[in-house]
Amino acid sequence: MDLPPAQLAALVAIADHGSFEAAAKHLKVTPSAVSQRIRALENAAGTVLVSRGTPCLPTDAGAAYVRLGRQLTLVFAETLTSRPTDLALAVNADSLATWFRPVLSDVAAWGDVALRLRIEDEGHSHDLLRRGDVVGAVTSDPTPVQGCSVTPLGAMRYRAVAAPGLLDRFGGRADWAAMPMVVFNAKDRLQHAELRRHTREDPPLVHEVPASDDFRAAIEAGLGWGLLPESQAQDGLADGRLTHLGRSTTRVALYWQRWKLDSPLLDRLSETLRAHAPV
Repeated sequence: MDLPPAQLAALVAIADHGSFEAAAKHLKVTPSAVSQRIRALENAAGTVLVSRGTPCLPTDAGAAYVRLGRQLTLVFAETLTSRPTDLALAVNADSLATWFRPVLSDVAAWGDVALRLRIEDEGHSHDLLRRGDVVGAVTSDPTPVQGCSVTPLGAMRYRAVAAPGLLDRFGGRADWAAMPMVVFNAKDRLQHAELRRHTREDPPLVHEVPASDDFRAAIEAGLGWGLLPESQAQDGLADGRLTHLGRSTTRVALYWQRWKLDSPLLDRLSETLRAHAPV
């Protein structure tokens, strides 16, 4: 099948900008030219690749072509241009707030990469890879997305903690069935899994705090109990702002999934991630 780069670029532009008109503006062509390229690409594919709505979105079949278009863009950027190369990655907030920060320092020294991070729960980044929205993802799922390779990165270790004042409200002990709980967002199930180790009751009150440092601050303020990465919890445990609920540690294995692509830049990024990943 002949897939001209200009047609794939039109599809990627629609995926990024949501309409034929916005895609045309980005590509500096007419909307008619974008429409012709998409029709030609759909004729070659034998299926509809773009759902014409508001916004326009790639169909399930179109997502594979979007990914291919982004892969070609990366290859062309590495080999044919001198401009910085865009690298879109998915990473969970806890990793970004802890072990991933030295990765940022390394990438900063390269000088030829525009890093575009997507904050996503480590168990929910597969869709971004399938659609081609990111070239790689830090994930807790070892099952490879089609067209991706998987490398173990080690594991994040979490401790269930609470402010001493919260425990005082419940007789100085961890009353799992009665204490309020803090989660990162609706996708965050770490706390629910920990709760099931202690009680079959549902939490009476659940707070959502969708930012890593603010999540820690909310627990320290007594809003509820929650699980913190060990590196985030250690200062609070040392100076008494936090109390460890029990002695157990929750371990979440992490994996690096990336496109199977002959890309020196992706290879360099993979090496950097492995060098800084938690053990």
